[in-house]
Amino acid sequence: MRTEFDSELETRLIRYAAIDTQSDEDSPTSPSTTIQLDLAQVLKAELEEIGAEEVTLTDYGVVLATIPATVDGAPVVGFCAHMDTAPAFNATGVKPVVHRHYNGGDITFADAPGLKLSPENAPYLAEKVGEDIITASGTTLLGADDKAGIAIIMTMARALLADPSQKHGKIRIAFTPDEEIGRGVDERLPADMGADFAYTLDGSMPGELEYESFSADGALVTVKGVAAHPGWAKDKLVNALHLAAKIVQTLPHVTNTPETTDGREGFLHLTEMQGTAAEAELRFILRDFELDGLAAKGALLRQVCETVAMTEPRAEITCAIRPQYRNMRYWLEKDMSPVDLAREAYREHGMDPDSTAIRGGTDGSLLTEMGVPCPNIFCGMQEIHGPLEWVSVQDMALATKVCLSLAARAAQP
Repeated sequence: MRTEFDSELETRLIRYAAIDTQSDEDSPTSPSTTIQLDLAQVLKAELEEIGAEEVTLTDYGVVLATIPATVDGAPVVGFCAHMDTAPAFNATGVKPVVHRHYNGGDITFADAPGLKLSPENAPYLAEKVGEDIITASGTTLLGADDKAGIAIIMTMARALLADPSQKHGKIRIAFTPDEEIGRGVDERLPADMGADFAYTLDGSMPGELEYESFSADGALVTVKGVAAHPGWAKDKLVNALHLAAKIVQTLPHVTNTPETTDGREGFLHLTEMQGTAAEAELRFILRDFELDGLAAKGALLRQVCETVAMTEPRAEITCAIRPQYRNMRYWLEKDMSPVDLAREAYREHGMDPDSTAIRGGTDGSLLTEMGVPCPNIFCGMQEIHGPLEWVSVQDMALATKVCLSLAARAAQP
C-alpha cells in the first residue's frame, strides 16, 4: 500500500542515484572527488527551495541546514546521511529502475541479462510483495547506500517546513562526503553542526537500531625489494611481489578473514595489492568490536611482516597502522537517551527495535567519538556495494515516519 511519502521518496532517490558520487581512497583532497560536490550543490539548492535556513556548503564538502524550532527549550537534533558511494563497484551511469508492485518473482536487469535478484539470493525480498522496489540496471550499484538516507531526510525536512504546526525543536541536517572511505567527519563538523545528539540514516532492515559498531584501523604494508635486469638477476634481484605474496600466505586464511567470520568476530582483510618486482604495497583493514582484539590483529600483521623481512635482509618491509574509527558503544552506553528515544519512535510505528552490532561503521561512529552521540537508524538499503543493490520505497517511507516521530518526541518535556 502506497503512503503519503512514497512518490516523493521515489522521485528523490532516482534523482540522487543518477548523480555519480563515488569517493576515492587514494585522493588527498577533501572531499576526495569533486563529483560529490555535484550532488552537494543539488541538495543545497533543494534545501533553500523548501525553506530551510542556514543552508551552507562547507569548504570540507558537507551540506548543512537548519529546520527552525517550533517549540522552545528542546534539544537540537541532527540527522545525517552520506553523499558518496562505495569505490568497491562501478557507480558511473547509474540508471535506477522502479519495479512497481513487486510480484514475488525474479527481478531481472536490462543491462545485465544474466543477473537475477530473487528471494533465493535475497530472502528479505520475499516479504516485499506488493511494494515498489528500486534497483539499478545491472552494470552499476544503485547508491541507496546512502542516497536512500538522503531522500528520507530531505522528505522529512520538506514535511516539517511545510507544516509549522508540528512541534519540534531545532533540527540540523548534515550531508557528508567520503563516508565510504572513512573520512566523512571533518574535525570541524561537530561544532559546525551544533547538535546535542544526532542520527545517521545508514542502516538496512526496518527495526534496526544500531549503537555499537566495529572499531577500525587501516594498514599500509610497503615492501621494497632490489631491482635487477631479469637476465642478470642471479643473487641480485629481490622480488618485492614474492615477499608480498609470502605476507599474504603467512596470514591466517581459515580464521580472521571477512569470509570466515560473522557475529561479533573481527577480521583482518587484504583490500588491495599492487606493485612491481621492485616495490609493492598491500592495504588492509582491521576490524574488531573490542580494542584489545583490534590491537591483537595489528600486532599479528606486524609480526608477520617482521617474520617475512627476516627471510630476506636486503628487503625493506614497513607496516603503518592508522586509526579509522572506534566502537560508538564506548560513549553511547554512558548515556542511552538518544537510543531510548529512537526505541520509542520505532515502537510507535509497530517495530521491535533490533540492536545488533554493526559489522562496519558509520559517520556516527566518529561523531559519537567527537562528542555528538549518534546512533544509526535504518533507511531500507539492501545488497549494498554491488549490482544487486535494492531498496523498498515503502521501507524508506517507514523510516521517514520514524524521523518525524523522533523530531516530535525530542521536543516533549
